[in-house]
Amino acid sequence: MESIKLNINIKGLSGSVAVPGDKSISHRSVMFGAIANGLTTVSNFLPGDDCLSTIACFRKLGVQIEEQEKELKIIGNGFDGLMEPNEVLDVGNSGTTIRLMLGILSGRPFFAALQGDQSIGKRPMTRVTVPLREMGAQIEGRKNGEYTPLAIRGGNLKPIHYQMPVASAQVKSSLLFAGLQADGESCIIEKTESRDHTERMIRHFGGEITKEKGVITVKGGQKFTGSHVHVPGDISSAAFFLVAGAIVPESEIILRNVGLNPTRTGIIDVMKKMGADLQILTSEDNAFEPYGDLLIKTSNLKGTIIEGELIPRLIDEIPVIALLATQADGKTIIKDAQELKVKETNRIDTVVNELKKLGANIEPTEDGMIIYGKSRLSGGIVSSHGDHRIGMMLSIAAAICQEEVCLENPGAISVSYPDFFTHLNNLKR
Repeated sequence: MESIKLNINIKGLSGSVAVPGDKSISHRSVMFGAIANGLTTVSNFLPGDDCLSTIACFRKLGVQIEEQEKELKIIGNGFDGLMEPNEVLDVGNSGTTIRLMLGILSGRPFFAALQGDQSIGKRPMTRVTVPLREMGAQIEGRKNGEYTPLAIRGGNLKPIHYQMPVASAQVKSSLLFAGLQADGESCIIEKTESRDHTERMIRHFGGEITKEKGVITVKGGQKFTGSHVHVPGDISSAAFFLVAGAIVPESEIILRNVGLNPTRTGIIDVMKKMGADLQILTSEDNAFEPYGDLLIKTSNLKGTIIEGELIPRLIDEIPVIALLATQADGKTIIKDAQELKVKETNRIDTVVNELKKLGANIEPTEDGMIIYGKSRLSGGIVSSHGDHRIGMMLSIAAAICQEEVCLENPGAISVSYPDFFTHLNNLKR
């Protein structure tokens, strides 16, 4: 198995980083460009493996997509311009690609098959396939459509009135894509708000969508017009350097052009609550996706409780928040995070087991974890388990470890942050 030795016991990080484009927005920029009419251009697109899988799938659906050095060009012909693929659509490691694609394909009157890698084969799909079947899509797969590979024949969708059982932007977005193709008005009800990139993108491409008291309403038959999308930096990627800046001694880091969508900024709220020396230096609030510059300095941290409506706003950042908590005084409790069990790995068990190898005092719970600080991290052999966020979290952990750390399967990090190690090394004093 591929492995690397990580930099340990780093004496300060300083400088600035422009983190790569937001993964969620990059996916959706391709999807909306494909279903819009005319030219869509995308700047600061994330060329990570997951987003490249989305491009590959839409090319197989007949969409012309040109990748240039600084810009992506997509020529869309509306929903009706999508063509039946001659090959299986391979989503790689991308849960976003497969779940949102199912919503798009559910309204198309042709056959398509979808598959992914070994990790995708273990991730539950019934949360999407069940409501899409209610709308009229024909979907088959392993375990009655719970696992890939999946086969779908869409068309003639009827609208849906759906209460979301869990806060999931992927499920919500899939149903919105289906609702845009249904004969009538669909309503999706959220108990807890999840990231709203799809809703913002609908408006940005000229569509209509309403949201009031947790009820999202969208009409079928809408047409979209090609547009320009500037993808802000991914706050989920910035989170690793925010934590690094807070826990590595004598550090001061500026993160530039980071997305500040309020449905995604839970990491900032939690870090400030824990006492982090974190500032928002500038912010551009008038863009369809707000963004700004962040400054983080080495901080004296204290434990906290992370729960409830905050969880969907930082679900992808929990692995690195757990690391942050190992360096805080007192106890940190993370709960209401059952969704971690169905990510690229069971992130509750994986985070706990890997941080324990480094000497952290941490234990799993049914819906999260408890972290006891402040821990002196030693070293050891750890693994990403094929999960990009676990790999990056462990790489930041190594920076404060006293002994050698060897990371197995570091290649998983390229899913969302191909230049991660280069950016980390550039910050070393």
